[in-house]
Amino acid sequence: MKSAVETLNPTRVRLTVEVPFEELKDSLDAAYKKINQQVTVKGFRKGKIPARVIDQRFGRGAVLEEAVNDALPKFYTEAVNEAELNVLGQPEVDITELKDGETLNFTAEVDIRPEIEIPDYSGIEVEVDAVEVTDEDVEKSVEQLRERFASTSPVERAAAEGDVLTIDLEAKVDGEVLEDGVASGVSYTIGSGELLDGIDEAVTGLEADGEATFTSQLKGGSAEGQDAEVTVKVTQVAARELPELDDEFAQLASEFDTLDELKADSRKRLANMKQYDQATQAQERVLEKLLELVEVPVPEKLLEDEVHTRKHNLENHQLAQMGLDLAKYLEIQGKSAEDFDAETREQAVKGIKTQFVLDELVNKEKLNVSQEELTEHLMRRAQSSGMSPDQFAQAVVEGGQVPMLVGEVARGKALAVVVEAATVKDTNGEVVDLSDEDETEAAAETVEAAVEGAEAEGTDETKSEA
Repeated sequence: MKSAVETLNPTRVRLTVEVPFEELKDSLDAAYKKINQQVTVKGFRKGKIPARVIDQRFGRGAVLEEAVNDALPKFYTEAVNEAELNVLGQPEVDITELKDGETLNFTAEVDIRPEIEIPDYSGIEVEVDAVEVTDEDVEKSVEQLRERFASTSPVERAAAEGDVLTIDLEAKVDGEVLEDGVASGVSYTIGSGELLDGIDEAVTGLEADGEATFTSQLKGGSAEGQDAEVTVKVTQVAARELPELDDEFAQLASEFDTLDELKADSRKRLANMKQYDQATQAQERVLEKLLELVEVPVPEKLLEDEVHTRKHNLENHQLAQMGLDLAKYLEIQGKSAEDFDAETREQAVKGIKTQFVLDELVNKEKLNVSQEELTEHLMRRAQSSGMSPDQFAQAVVEGGQVPMLVGEVARGKALAVVVEAATVKDTNGEVVDLSDEDETEAAAETVEAAVEGAEAEGTDETKSEA
């Protein structure tokens, strides 16, 4: 077999392959054997039909087609390995010549990973938000905890902001009560922003057994999006009672004995959360700066496939779970279809560039992934997917996705290396120390968010349509 490579552009090549006919022998034998198992000829036992009879009965062309289909992936792979190409996706194969007993010639156009030069990244500088926990932050956190321990008790007065009501609802469209437009015993907190637009104004000031009618656009159900005449009846008004902020509350709501200890713990937790957010912000901004430094050509076919995948996942998974279609989603977001397409394409480009650059860094810095790092990453991914580690690990192995997880961890390590080399300062001008044992895993999360499935893996087997 002889092969040659022609560079069409920085991300695409054409392989020209010439195969002497004798190298097709194994595939021809396999073709005759396969056809033997599929057909019957009177006078011959199944599987024992001579090749000349198969040629006469079914045509030599059918045998050649089967043999070429079997042989193409092998010869294509040999040509790719010989040229040391890092290919992406499936090739477009064209059989240019097939002479029985003489030769098989074909071409294969395929996208390849572009060659990337990683410049010195030690000069990257970024600014992040300072970690500051105010007394107001602590008070807000404690107040949220206090809200969780609120109790309610019925009152005989008009409903007001913050009260918890028990209500009955009836919705009509064009004067007809909807089949799914009646609900009884619904609990609703005035000011919560839940249920229907206009309900707060309708129920405020009503006492038990009070009733009001208002018009609102339905957010779901059989008449979603339509204006309905809604009748609401208040069956009970209950006031929310918050516990006193004292040591007794601290003992009720936490493991601490005093309110001061509870507040100190809240301050510590808020600081940890803000430090995590600060680290994530640093990683995102360092990644942005790194991508600005590197020229990365993006394969057009890979980009189109990634855009399609992102749209498909959004429409058929995320939006479908929320009961929305793309048109409704764009309406809610206040975006046009053109804006959405442009944003999706921009995100896809960033995802592909992120993967290419960080993969190159993995090779340049000779970064390896330990079993411990892979296990830690797997457990985090399992937690975020709602599966047990064992279930997730089994799904990963059965789906052949172990290399994908290894790649995610490796890219996280590559980004952590760049972040460590960069200068990160907060808005107060203080240098931020991001050296932490969890930095690699946090960086892996940042990379995942940027890549979002832009996995440019190798090719599947190529089948000829000749």
